[in-house]
Amino acid sequence: MSALATLAGSAGLKVVERIIAKKFGDGAGQLAGDVLGAVAEQVGVPVEQLDQAAVEKPALVTQALRDVEERSPELIALYAAGIELQRAQLAAEASEPIWMRAWRPAGMYLLGLLWLWNVIVVHIVNAAAKIDLPQMPFDQLVQISGLYMGLYMGGHTIKDAVTKWRGSGK
Repeated sequence: MSALATLAGSAGLKVVERIIAKKFGDGAGQLAGDVLGAVAEQVGVPVEQLDQAAVEKPALVTQALRDVEERSPELIALYAAGIELQRAQLAAEASEPIWMRAWRPAGMYLLGLLWLWNVIVVHIVNAAAKIDLPQMPFDQLVQISGLYMGLYMGGHTIKDAVTKWRGSGK
């Protein structure tokens, strides 16, 4: 995107130039992507072809850059709000007791170990030690897996559905 950054710099569009050149830090990749997407949408080309369009149609690209420059405070504000939301979410999760956030990975590891044991390890141990360790019945393993997935994936879905249902006045 060097031709695009050069064009923005020569047109005096310092904010867009700094965003495109990713001079706002390492975390500005999403902001730069949003700015490039907005410019590409106005020019009518994919983002990958913006450099070529900057060389072939500099007037059109410059006008698109100017329009995005005018909207850049809004884009930066939205980007900053998104980062603040992520920070707040991380802070909220960090303040929870460990058991409230540890059940998900612990459950995944336990299910993975149960499936690994049932499908592979028990057969290797039985063959190597010439013993007959029992397998967990597959129907019970599927039921446990389904219960975990239902709690893990369905809990928030049900909570959101109930919240929306109550909010609609029913």
